[in-house]
Amino acid sequence: MKAQGFTFLQRGTMTSIFHVLQDNQVLLLFVLIGFGALFSKLRIRGISLGAAAVLFFSIALTAWGAAQGYELRVEHDLGVLGLALFAFAIGISSGASFFQTIRSSVKPVLLMLSVVAVAACAAGLIGRMMGMKWAMIAGTFAGAVTNTPALSAAGQASGDPATATIGYAIAYLFGVIGMLGWAMLALSKRGEDTDAPSPIVNRTVRVELEEAMTVAAARKKIGEDAHFSRLRRGEDGRTWVPTDADILQKDDMVTVVGTSQAVDCAVELLGHVSSHSLMSDRNYLDFRRITLSNTKLANLTVQEIALEDKFGATITRIRRGDTDIVAHANEPLRLGDRIRVIAPAEKMRKISKYLGDSAFGITNINPFALGIGMTLGILIGELEFLTPSGLKFSIGSAAGTLIVGLIMGKVGKVGRIITTIPYDTCQVLSEFGLLVFLAYAGTTAGSRILHAFVGGAWLQILVLGAIVTTIMGAGLYFSMRCFAKMGGTRLSGVLAGTQTQPAVLAFSNDRTTFDPRVALGYAMVYPIAMVAKIFCGQILGSFAGF
Repeated sequence: MKAQGFTFLQRGTMTSIFHVLQDNQVLLLFVLIGFGALFSKLRIRGISLGAAAVLFFSIALTAWGAAQGYELRVEHDLGVLGLALFAFAIGISSGASFFQTIRSSVKPVLLMLSVVAVAACAAGLIGRMMGMKWAMIAGTFAGAVTNTPALSAAGQASGDPATATIGYAIAYLFGVIGMLGWAMLALSKRGEDTDAPSPIVNRTVRVELEEAMTVAAARKKIGEDAHFSRLRRGEDGRTWVPTDADILQKDDMVTVVGTSQAVDCAVELLGHVSSHSLMSDRNYLDFRRITLSNTKLANLTVQEIALEDKFGATITRIRRGDTDIVAHANEPLRLGDRIRVIAPAEKMRKISKYLGDSAFGITNINPFALGIGMTLGILIGELEFLTPSGLKFSIGSAAGTLIVGLIMGKVGKVGRIITTIPYDTCQVLSEFGLLVFLAYAGTTAGSRILHAFVGGAWLQILVLGAIVTTIMGAGLYFSMRCFAKMGGTRLSGVLAGTQTQPAVLAFSNDRTTFDPRVALGYAMVYPIAMVAKIFCGQILGSFAGF
């Protein structure tokens, strides 16, 4: 009797919870985010799902509620907001790097398109061999590549959206899990990456030149990846920030800061590494990390802010997020950058005031850039394009906001208007948007999945979906590794971007502590992959008319 009473009480409690969650969208959203994030902390052999746990928890809870007769659903508009916000923030933070590498991205993009085309052809051929309807094949393809716009195109082209949706719902789950496996494999090879940024180091070098050389001449021979931050002449002499016109003489001591390769080159050119460190002497020169929050200086280059002319100071490195980069003369400075400044001790306070040095530079959400960027991106995403077959499609809000974000991140500033958002703020916006979207995607898939398994074709759908996802994952992994010589870190982003799956990106970011190469790989292929998969879903669905 006690056991039966406990079971009844348990059922009554869950019924009350499902009833409350069904009637309160905001409560449901944050329950899914909060408890999903709790499950994300679980690790099996050191591996966790990260933010992707929110997706799977949402699917499970929604399916459980559906079995009890309750419809738990995060509305479509909230999902659009989350995904668009996520994509825009990714674009803003990746914009500058994206356009620097776009010329070298032609081969990876062509390889990606080839893999998507092969996966679509395989779906059609194998699906027909299994006796499946074209509408179900098209929907299964859309689920296997986890692309909702492709499902919409498939349903519209086939004239049977209900059947396409069944295929999508069953194939979707493995579409996420399978690609997570390939991303995990790619990241297991990240120790072999050749595109990893070189660590920033500093060395005090004793000059052994027989003939004097200007700092400018030395910089020209060493390259832009190293800076001279301190110069001392004589053991008891004064230390100062060297200018291009200063002359390096025998027995001078100079501090070189830059990539390890560039610093090694400087040591070989000038002399040998000294046992003394000029950094320890702060009587004349001091050093600090200062946050750039002065909006007037945003997007100006290191050379344009002219610390050397104004204060006799120099910038040696820039920390953006958790990554240190060499302060090249033409490197644009972003709000929120933490700048390593070497300057006369008595001028450090003035420099700090000049740059801003306020937490506002890190947390500024820049409402104008956010509002205008999201508006333009959503409008572009909703534009309808007419295909030769007479069907219309749009690239979606995510692709639109990503494109606008990339452009605004690259431009940085138009007149006095700043078009970027601080890197740390972008990370917060992207993570929040991602969690909202994953909660939406989970409730959408979870509400359909029980109905999908009622039909007798579920096993065929599951097998076909697994084949398509495996072709996508294996094709991308081996083609990018063998032909594009891509490192595992960036490849994990390419896998996520081609799958247009934020959960895979979240997993890769979690494993790499938000390595910028992951987001760069994602942004590189996402918009084109989105359009390609919409076309493939539409073509597969259109065969239903024959």
